[in-house]
Amino acid sequence: MTTKTLYTRDYVFSPAIRIMHWLRALSIVLLVATGFYIAWPFLTPYGGTDNLQQGWVRMVHLIAGFMLVAITLARAYLYFFSRSNIERRSFRDVMSAKSWVVQLKSYLWMGQLHKAGAYGPLQFVTYLAVTLVILFMCLSGLTLHANVYHEGLGGMLYPFAEWFTGLMGGLAAVREWHHIMTWVFIIFLVIHVYMAVWSGIRFKQNSVDAIVSGYDVHKTKH
Repeated sequence: MTTKTLYTRDYVFSPAIRIMHWLRALSIVLLVATGFYIAWPFLTPYGGTDNLQQGWVRMVHLIAGFMLVAITLARAYLYFFSRSNIERRSFRDVMSAKSWVVQLKSYLWMGQLHKAGAYGPLQFVTYLAVTLVILFMCLSGLTLHANVYHEGLGGMLYPFAEWFTGLMGGLAAVREWHHIMTWVFIIFLVIHVYMAVWSGIRFKQNSVDAIVSGYDVHKTKH
């Protein structure tokens, strides 16, 4: 009597990647919530000289914003310079027309998904686009910061902020696009959670738990 291993438990995400993933998720949620409140402070009571509610909200927004900047820089470093970064291997599928066909067919319930790295080509391109949006939000956020706080870090960033403001066509345009791109986070968050759960059910993988435990489950080929 023999037994066969139907599934293997493969190491996918390092502790650094997992921790930064959840810290980035937390920072984005805080930034969206506090950002909308700063744009429309509907809970702030009128009157009084000791009302610091808006100040506390701005403080949370600043802390979350600088946390997002730090994580973005750290993730970029790990992607290019980490010795064992499975995310970097996903770029092979992006350059393969066959991988695109396989992933799109698998999403239409026609066959299984095969990935060279952590993500399929559609996932990789989507995450790259979101990363570029995050980069824009960091740059525009730092520009807005430098135009409010003129000393310390804000003063150091002001030459860049002045250039970026001119590039965007004025400070009002920077604020407007900073607000518009916030909706990309909201839309992506909904789709990301749905697709992570759907992918785990569809392909019998550990897609959601992998970003917690670091391990994914794959079917063994016999």
